[in-house]
Amino acid sequence: MMWIIGALCALVVAGAAYWKRSLTVSGAICAFVMGTIYFGAGNLLWFGTLLVFFVSSSALSKVKASRKAELEKSYAKTGNRDAGQVLANGGAGMLLCVLNAFWPHEGWVFAFIGVMAAVTADTWATELGSLSRKPPRSVLNGRVLPPGTSGGVSLLGSIAAAGGGALIGLFAWLFERLSGPVTHSLALDLVLGIVGGLAGAFADSILGASVQIMYLCPVCGKEVEVMTHCGSPTRRMGGWRFMNNDAVNIVSSFIGGGAALAAALLLFP
Repeated sequence: MMWIIGALCALVVAGAAYWKRSLTVSGAICAFVMGTIYFGAGNLLWFGTLLVFFVSSSALSKVKASRKAELEKSYAKTGNRDAGQVLANGGAGMLLCVLNAFWPHEGWVFAFIGVMAAVTADTWATELGSLSRKPPRSVLNGRVLPPGTSGGVSLLGSIAAAGGGALIGLFAWLFERLSGPVTHSLALDLVLGIVGGLAGAFADSILGASVQIMYLCPVCGKEVEVMTHCGSPTRRMGGWRFMNNDAVNIVSSFIGGGAALAAALLLFP
């Protein structure tokens, strides 16, 4: 029955997201499968937290969309997510959900909060940080960068990252209470969300500034994440070939999960 309920809920959410153009066809199919697994193998905690990430991130992508439209041309990640982006953001959490189904342990939940906080914080930092009136600075050396450059951070983006992580911690605790008895406090989940979120978001920036594959547009001379810009093919200018934006998101989410788990072991041994 849980699998049937999960499939129905996932179908409604994925269909609505496709209708709102938050997901492509491949993204909607992937989201349907993923949502079914989150609910069937898990419960409201897993599915609900995933939904909080997706709804909040999709909503923020629409905030001043016209102002962000030009910057999004340089991003591999846009508001209209495909299957690769859906897996990059939800794949690590799905793995933890399945592991918890076979070997139940609260540690999987703590890591899951960190994973979802990381992908939420990164998305919030991108969506809101791009609206900052001050240009971003390199996370590696503090040099001022053009808006939209990978590896750039701003105060607004960092605050948004912390806020996104805290939101995940809050709703994870609420969903835990609705799913059964909770053995830890709201404060712990908030800390795990903020720690995991900031760790994941800054890991994403560091990887983006150092090893993510980047391309150079021959028309405007801009450093971008995409293989086509200004209507022309771009050329590779650096980074590891396999480390595209989706790979960076996956690695960053695991780092966020690890940071949250480490924090949980320190605060809740």
